[in-house]
Amino acid sequence: MSKPIIEVSGLSKSYRLGAIGVTSLREEFGRFRDRLRGQVVHDEKEFWALRDVSFDVQPGEVVGVIGRNGAGKSTLLKILSRITEPTAGKVTLRGRVASLLEVGTGFHPELTGRENVYLNGAILGMTRKEVRRKFDEIVAFAEVDQFIDTPVKRYSSGMYVRLAFAVAAHLEPEILIVDEVLAVGDAQFQTKCIGKLDGAAQRGATVLFVSHQLGTINRLCSRCLLLSHGSLALSASTTEAVAQYLDLGNVTSSIGLNKPLRAKDHPFTFRGAEIIGPEGIPTAHLSNSHAFRVRIHYELHAPMENLRVGFRLQTFDGTTVLSTTDLDDATTLLRQRPAGRYTSEVEFPAHFLNQGRFAIWLGIDIPMRCAVLSVEQAAQFVVEGVEGALSGVADQRLGVVAPLLPWRTLPSSL
Repeated sequence: MSKPIIEVSGLSKSYRLGAIGVTSLREEFGRFRDRLRGQVVHDEKEFWALRDVSFDVQPGEVVGVIGRNGAGKSTLLKILSRITEPTAGKVTLRGRVASLLEVGTGFHPELTGRENVYLNGAILGMTRKEVRRKFDEIVAFAEVDQFIDTPVKRYSSGMYVRLAFAVAAHLEPEILIVDEVLAVGDAQFQTKCIGKLDGAAQRGATVLFVSHQLGTINRLCSRCLLLSHGSLALSASTTEAVAQYLDLGNVTSSIGLNKPLRAKDHPFTFRGAEIIGPEGIPTAHLSNSHAFRVRIHYELHAPMENLRVGFRLQTFDGTTVLSTTDLDDATTLLRQRPAGRYTSEVEFPAHFLNQGRFAIWLGIDIPMRCAVLSVEQAAQFVVEGVEGALSGVADQRLGVVAPLLPWRTLPSSL
């Protein structure tokens, strides 16, 4: 067997909490000396984003990296992309690496789209001739030909991510590292990106792909790395890794109510999500024969305009059932919300979902401008007791939804 194209051994990364810029030169020298000696010293002010992670990736593999928020996925990819240095451990990469970790990674805001394409090509080790050969294809894929000579600081987030992904994918690196940036694009662009990742795998490129869209992970990846609290919990087939990932937390009607989650760059705090049953109280177990509501609690610390609150309803194998937002109600369009606490809810009718386990994946954004906050598995629940027309008779019905549709049977001359 050939050597792995990616080898990771004993990888750890720690951050000093609340101590940026205040440690003494002597302290920093001591920490550096300990790392040279292979000693990893723990203290109460350190947060370990990664701890003793080891794995190999073979050439041509498409490997998913999954885990809850804060599991260490982005830290791992930043180390593999040589953006940040590990505290301990070793990484060996045998090939040219292209990374797309955040919108516009590697772009200079004052340069035009054209200049950034050539700049990124040079960073990846491409000659000007090679970039020129791919240039028209990159611009066409990104659909920014009208703005290619405009400084990218004037691009929308969608234009940014389209061009950044196009550069990373079209310059044909041996290793392509993609974080959850594809969520910025629209559905049509995401489909194009998935097709491009498929193509990269078919030509033999190695792909590391982080996504919360488990359906896409199931489709693209033959194997997954499951991270939990900074450690590698499992390296296994996608089916096995996804199943264990979904079992990491118990089914519960709500999370976050006691641990508010503040958005990093916006005056928004998520306070919790609940599944409300027919009795009007939170529950994790529903009957198909009853309506239910999804209720989202949040707080604005300053007025926000055009805020959109919504979620994706998924089965526990990653299949998206639907997505919905509060802008489905026209009265919320272009409305400024004053500072304060809010509750947004939506009702699902009886006889809608089939039996099974479901999860709510929350997404808060300002349409066409920016994402505000996303929360994976903000609430989870189980639907049971799917009944047919005969009361009390359970059907083994197929599909994700199980509505009772109005049928008619009439005499026919045919």
